Amino acid sequence: MKKTVAPSVGRPARAADRIRASASELFYREGIRAVGVDEVVDRAGVTKPSLYRSFASKDDLAAAYMRDYDLNFWENFEKPNGKSYHDAREHVLAYIRELSARAVCKGYRGCGLSNATVEYPARDNPARQVAEAHKKVFRKRLRELAAAMGARHPAMLGDALLLLIEGIYVTGQQSEEGPAQSAFAVAKLLIDASVKA
Repeated sequence: MKKTVAPSVGRPARAADRIRASASELFYREGIRAVGVDEVVDRAGVTKPSLYRSFASKDDLAAAYMRDYDLNFWENFEKPNGKSYHDAREHVLAYIRELSARAVCKGYRGCGLSNATVEYPARDNPARQVAEAHKKVFRKRLRELAAAMGARHPAMLGDALLLLIEGIYVTGQQSEEGPAQSAFAVAKLLIDASVKA
């Protein structure tokens, strides 16, 4: 699941770090728009002026949450379960296996970046902009991995994998017995059907 900003060992956490960690937990669990600034500062144990010294607005705090989420996402994606994979097929399958297992656990709320694009329809919102930029880079990365697998149509396989992953994010929130549990098998079928013999 998501990591939060950890304080330096032996020193109390800075107010900004406590705010980011509290916002991260609340925004992921409840949704960005559903959480008020008062709830964030109460959880962080700081005052509103402390929040506004670090973040100009709630939108700026939400964008910082998205940037933190993005960094954590790439750590998890590039090293599923903490392992590096030199084979593109095994890399993607390891990520989907790990994601589909997480998606059927209690408390799973999908991808915070995908959720932000739903919560903020206005494209000029800072959180939405971070989320959209992430999705573009992720699409490109999946297409690169599809090409490394030897797919006949790497762009198409990359897009199919992205659609599958986004489906895991959403259906995992609906039911612990939902279709996310079949995602690994579906990914193998997609890849095998797309890669040159």
